[in-house]
Amino acid sequence: MSEGGALLYILRCADGSFYIGTTRTALEIRVAQHNAGSLGGYTATRRPVTLVFSQWFDRTTDAIENERKLKKWSRAKKEAFVKGDFAALRQLSARRSKHPTKHSATR
Repeated sequence: MSEGGALLYILRCADGSFYIGTTRTALEIRVAQHNAGSLGGYTATRRPVTLVFSQWFDRTTDAIENERKLKKWSRAKKEAFVKGDFAALRQLSARRSKHPTKHSATR
């Protein structure tokens, strides 16, 4: 079975939040559907939306995998990603607290 690929896209909603999705249709059509409210869901009450990022993946499964990963990110990480601020993204991705080491246990 041949896979046609898909686009991963990020929209900024009117309330400043982000929507992350994938599509196999033309991106202009998908953004218009979000702005028309015809897709329902998250963006229907947060219009208008603006496209702030898109990336083509040759395999649909890769686009979906990246969509799921990005959806778990904090708002700050999404903002840094969209801005292309990779230094801030690295800093936001750094582990905040260290895991207890084996040596910290009582001897």
